Formats: sequence, C-alpha cells, structure tokens
Amino acid sequence: MKIVAIHQPNYLPWAGYFYKILKCDTFVFLDNVQYEKSSFINRNRIKTSQGAAWLTVDVITKNRFGQFINEVEINNRVSWAKKHWRSISQNYSKAPNFDAYRDFFENTYQRNWEKLVDLNKYLIVAICEIIGIKDTTILDASELDVQGKGTELLINTSKAVNADVYLSGFGGAKYMEEDAFNNAGIKLKYYDFKHPVYTQLFGEFIPNLSIIDLLFNEGEKSIQILRGI
Repeated sequence: MKIVAIHQPNYLPWAGYFYKILKCDTFVFLDNVQYEKSSFINRNRIKTSQGAAWLTVDVITKNRFGQFINEVEINNRVSWAKKHWRSISQNYSKAPNFDAYRDFFENTYQRNWEKLVDLNKYLIVAICEIIGIKDTTILDASELDVQGKGTELLINTSKAVNADVYLSGFGGAKYMEEDAFNNAGIKLKYYDFKHPVYTQLFGEFIPNLSIIDLLFNEGEKSIQILRGI
C-alpha cells in the first residue's frame, strides 16, 4: 500500500500540514494550479504578545490573473524579508529553542528569492529535515506531466506516483468525488489531525499557527508532538 498526499506549497505551514507529510509515503507539491490571492500560499500566522499576527510575502499579481503557483513572483521592491525576520526574531528570541534554529532562518531571509514557490518549497523541505520527517518522498506536480482539473488531477497525480491510497483531511470529504477514486482503483483515506497543545510564549494557547511556533518552543520534541506521542 502506497499512500500519496497532495497539497499546494504553502508559506511556513501549520503543524497539520507537516502531520500530513508525516503520514504519507509520497507528498506532491501541487504547484501547477491557479494561485489564490490572500491564501496560505503566501502568508501564515505567528504568535506575538498581542496575539496572532500575519506574515505575508508580497507577490506580484497585477495583470497576472490566472497565473499558476509556480509562476508567482515575489515583489522584492518591498522589504518583506527583513520585516518577517524582524517579527520572528522579536517574538521568538526568548523561546527555548530559538537559538538552535536562528542561523537557518536568518540565512533564509537573507537570500534573494524570486519565485514564491521556491521559497515555500525550500522552507517546507528544510523544516521536514529539521523536525525529523525523513521517510516521505517529496515531488513537484509540475514535473510529473499530469493533466486534468479537480478530482481528475488528483487521481492522475496519484497514478503518476504509483499510489493506491490518497490521503485527505476530513474537510476533503465535503468535495471529494469518492466514486471517481474508487473507479480509478484508488482508495480514499481520511485523517483527523487533532491539534496538539504545547508550551507557547505569551499566555493562552493559540492553535493553527505556523510550524515555527512549535519548532521554536518545543525543538526536538516537535516530531513526537506531531505524532501524538
């Protein structure tokens, strides 16, 4: 049984995104579909003393309606990277494990990123390695030469990586065409991610933040927390 999961390459995704990667054999970045403005593809939240706050990567969208995710360019005319690193360092400098990962993130934000997809994929793959997610193969949908839209695209992508199980969150049950998967010989499997409660800075726990909140606070324990151990 080979399990595949497919998802857009989001910016500094939440813990549930990495749980999904952890639970599959192959994870495919869905980078060849239309980019959605003001989505988690170019933004996510961190925790501050004032509550949750957004980090948004400025991207170029004017006169580019319908562009695919892997075509989206970052707007480097604004100092988004400096702002993000300043926000991260200011709000997590006192976290127990900040110093362990400081150099990686600081160096990442000092690099010159042109495409949003390159930044997102780099961060996701690197964080998988940092956390200890080592057994999942990660691929790009754009490199699989797969055609189709919606469910058809998911099925064809699953076939392209020789998967016989497609892993989806429970929210996917609302729109998944289960008969189409069954007819294609692919089993639909749903996972229920129960967000863990862990130690955070700044008082009351806030769920669904970027994975860096878990990483800076719990460090090497992050993988066990994701697994629910």
